[in-house]
Amino acid sequence: MAEEVAKLVVGDQTFEFPVLHGTVGPDVIDIRSLYAKTGMFTYDPGFTSTAACDSSITYIDGDKGELMYRGYPIEQLAEKSNYLEVCYLLLYGELPNAWQLNDFKDRVTRHTMVHEQIHYFFRGFRRDAHPMAVVCGVVGAMAAFYHDSIDISDAQQREIASIRMIAKIPTIVAMAYKYSVGQPFVYPRNDLDYSSNFLRMCFSVPAEEYVVNPVIARALDLIFTLHADHEQNASTSTVRLAGSSDANPFACIAAGVACLWGPAHGGANEAALNMLREIGTVDRIPEFIAKAKDKNSGVRLMGFGHRVYKNYDPRAKVMQDTAKEVLALMGVENNPTLQVAQELEKIALSDPYFIERKLYPNVDFYSGIILDAIGFPTSMFTAIFALSRTVGWIAQWKEMIADPQKKIGRPRQLYDGAVTRDYKPLIDRE
Repeated sequence: MAEEVAKLVVGDQTFEFPVLHGTVGPDVIDIRSLYAKTGMFTYDPGFTSTAACDSSITYIDGDKGELMYRGYPIEQLAEKSNYLEVCYLLLYGELPNAWQLNDFKDRVTRHTMVHEQIHYFFRGFRRDAHPMAVVCGVVGAMAAFYHDSIDISDAQQREIASIRMIAKIPTIVAMAYKYSVGQPFVYPRNDLDYSSNFLRMCFSVPAEEYVVNPVIARALDLIFTLHADHEQNASTSTVRLAGSSDANPFACIAAGVACLWGPAHGGANEAALNMLREIGTVDRIPEFIAKAKDKNSGVRLMGFGHRVYKNYDPRAKVMQDTAKEVLALMGVENNPTLQVAQELEKIALSDPYFIERKLYPNVDFYSGIILDAIGFPTSMFTAIFALSRTVGWIAQWKEMIADPQKKIGRPRQLYDGAVTRDYKPLIDRE
């Protein structure tokens, strides 16, 4: 069977390029030889039509509202699995057997403590620093503390670095929270599961025992699972681009944290909660809805719709019931923000304006509600997102490092600046 090709006609010349087929999803045109053949580049701001790599980790079909990790639908994993099992799946490509899962959990659990000197590193930050600024700095600084896992050419060191990042990121994020509220750091405990350990490190104090509520722990584990990876998004692409230069893994993950901090990316759930607080009370919702429908008002409805999912966000379907369970547990009677969220959800799911435009509540809407109900300030939302996404970044980074086609990232440009000007001495310039 002849190789399928795409033809590009430029003037009176025709150029052929191979068409590549994945296991599912759109075919891609291999244009690696484009410049050599034509002397031209492609122009694609935002890389929205460019496949920068091939990957077997995560697949998204935005039109159908599908998200799969290693071929498993996210709905199945959310219902039947847990975050650490999903971490294993993303890292190694298959679900673990009982022995593999216990071994993996043990390795993660025994790496949760951070180097004691890192405690002093935190003291260099202001108490009112945004947690993401702190997390970004501390993650990048890990390369200064763990010299035995920064040689990316050594598979064993890559594995150690991967386990360390997954294990230590909850401790680092919890420390950032504790530092911001002026409370002492809480050491991790090996007898608690991943999400329970994180909750304890965030909310326990030395003066009394902290008992983790299993409903809250499960809800948080679900948030971690649903945010674990999301294909070649901005922060993942940043991690890959940094890694393409052979930077150490901690620097690459810090780059991902920095990118995720942007309000157009990881700050969406924080923006959704801020919107609910701006609305204030249930009686003000009609006024806000009217402004959101008016294109000239400048008011945006945050937490509804999604750039990738043209249908319902599959993660939101999973989070919807969990949000109701958490709200029922925590109570919304004395929380106007959560009352607004519940009423706004009802309107969005019944109003033809939102249904026709497929502006359904997305995962940011529900995760923001849950995190707020648990007691996290909005400044912590993106840091918790970074915690969740760390395993996805690591899986993508490991895949890239092992790829024989790996090259340093070097995007091109369409230059539209000045051309060939003569330098004039300062005295001759008007």
